[in-house]
Amino acid sequence: MTATFTHPPHPSSLKAKDTQTMPSDPTPEASAERDPHTIPSFELKEHKVPVLYLPPLLSSLPERIPPHNLPKEYPPLVTETRLPDIDPASLSLHKALHHFKPVTPDYAEAPYGEAFNWAELELPEDEEREWYCVAFKSQRKAGSNGDALYEADKHAHEEAVHNGGLILYWYGIPNPQTGMNLATCIWQSRKHAVAANSRPHHIKAMRLAAQSYEVYELGRYVLRKSKGEKHVAIEPYDGGEVGW
Repeated sequence: MTATFTHPPHPSSLKAKDTQTMPSDPTPEASAERDPHTIPSFELKEHKVPVLYLPPLLSSLPERIPPHNLPKEYPPLVTETRLPDIDPASLSLHKALHHFKPVTPDYAEAPYGEAFNWAELELPEDEEREWYCVAFKSQRKAGSNGDALYEADKHAHEEAVHNGGLILYWYGIPNPQTGMNLATCIWQSRKHAVAANSRPHHIKAMRLAAQSYEVYELGRYVLRKSKGEKHVAIEPYDGGEVGW
């Protein structure tokens, strides 16, 4: 598949400029052999294979809470806007999500529970909680321009952090062969996610998405941490409230 749409910048692109200089015209051989943990360029035309290493974008903690130490190797990105509050278990999850990453270059096609390193996330054994996850699988319309959509999405993200509940936002880049992409959010509760749907920047972003995407599918999941366990489990959402 030949993608003809423009590709909006990924938040890591700013970081990439500070950490490495990408070749202007990489060969297919160089792309195929690239280190998957090297922060990539986000110009779609430069990619011959899907990109694996894409850091999470974590919501900054409330002013009263000291920030976690960022990992020296593959650190996450953090927002300028701060969360108004966060509960203790969600704070533990926030710390664990510093290491959140996809585990397959086919993250847009893989089952959600197999797309990321859920099994590697560890929380204190005595904590028990559940969180609400939303996954967006999409394919942009050929010829569509992503600039307006990217701006609207950026403002909707800042709006969600400011109003509370959003712990993490992650998104990839389109698969160079299929054009499919994946984005996901992790919320403190379903109520937070539902409330965000009615806010002005989110509404604008959704209207632009309807015009820009050939495929746009939503998936909803529960991220569960059981008492006595270190690890989390990801399950399909089957109704009711999630989190608090």
